[in-house]
Amino acid sequence: MSMLPTASVATIGAHEGEQVSLAGWVYNKTEKGKLIFIQLRDGSGTIQCVLFKKNVSEATFARAQALTQEASLRVTGSVRADARAPGGFELDVQELELVGPSPDYPIAPKEHGIEFLMEHRHLWVRSSRQHALLRVRAEVIAAAQEWLNSQGFVRFDTPILTATAAEGTTNLFATDYFDLGKAYLAQTGQLYVEAGMMAFGKVYCFGPTFRAEKSKTRRHLTEFWMIEPEVAFATHADNLALQEQFVSAIVQRVLERRADDLQILGRDTTVLERCVPPFPRISYDEALELIAAQQGVVEGAEPLPWGEDFGAPHEHLIASQYDRPVFVERYPAAIKAFYMEPDPQRPEVALCADLLAPEGYGEIIGGSQRIHDAALLERRIVEYGLNLADYQWYMDLRRYGSVPHSGFGMGIERAVCWITGTRHIREAIPFPRMLYRIYP
Repeated sequence: MSMLPTASVATIGAHEGEQVSLAGWVYNKTEKGKLIFIQLRDGSGTIQCVLFKKNVSEATFARAQALTQEASLRVTGSVRADARAPGGFELDVQELELVGPSPDYPIAPKEHGIEFLMEHRHLWVRSSRQHALLRVRAEVIAAAQEWLNSQGFVRFDTPILTATAAEGTTNLFATDYFDLGKAYLAQTGQLYVEAGMMAFGKVYCFGPTFRAEKSKTRRHLTEFWMIEPEVAFATHADNLALQEQFVSAIVQRVLERRADDLQILGRDTTVLERCVPPFPRISYDEALELIAAQQGVVEGAEPLPWGEDFGAPHEHLIASQYDRPVFVERYPAAIKAFYMEPDPQRPEVALCADLLAPEGYGEIIGGSQRIHDAALLERRIVEYGLNLADYQWYMDLRRYGSVPHSGFGMGIERAVCWITGTRHIREAIPFPRMLYRIYP
């Protein structure tokens, strides 16, 4: 016999006046004499279920009285429209079956410290705020992939275990790989996705990536998810245009489909509504001038010498000057990855850009035009102190039908933080991995 419900909270409006069964968990319960009100959540939403003592058996009423927070149950009853109810509908219950008891549920409706909540992350994700955050995360992921698919991109999965570094050698997680020496958890899928680009023209990879930086900032995870498109024959300018279309499409879809979740989160959506192309563009040099002119406005955003990378306070200051995401382009080549194409007019800077979100959320995308000349790429690999033999397969992509090409990577969690307005990245992923956090 199936235990599946005949309806869900999300679709309950289509069953007005009908008898349905719902299955879920007790979010809250109140009693008023001969009435019991159960807030039932089923993952798609929450609905108030009303038990009137004269309409149910004594055993059913007793089961309802004994329910505790997060107990699982099935209820059967009639759907009734009620403008006062959340969602506009209630369920008049005739039958109730306890599926799984929940004695002494540890997360009570009161304040808990963040360490306690992180230790109970496996339960914390049931709360309304965390539920809304992770719903938006799922929407961001779906929107990103579906938009790329609609633009003719092919998903091209890349390995998590790699033999070489892609973003420098100082932040790698290493493991022994049988008799072949060391393997590393991937910092990015980009080198491999370039091989897919040469096969399909437009591709993207999506999956977990790993950085072994000993950082404790609210913007850092050691394991995070990234989506990385790559396009053949695309210039730096083409790359920026693609990024702003991509980000805007994601944000507008979240506004359209996850408005209720954004409301639960208390998100001011006016800044999101302005996220439409074109995005402003400034150079690294112009950003340095802006930082110098705004000295003291943002704590920690002190003026920098040319050639230094920006910290979080600098990114906050730069982005605060704009009402939508802003590109900072043409960074010094020496502080960027070895594969970035130098500006032919000014070789000391790279044809690259970071996309900074407003409201202090910092970089959500990094991208560049890639070096497509084999001789230049070989020189850069050597200059960066990397073992040329490890990159022979990557060099082959420049030896056999090389073309100018560009791509970028968007960190899912950073994008979710900005879109939802949450200030700590640990809430933008179901189970965050940080410097001092690997449980649960």
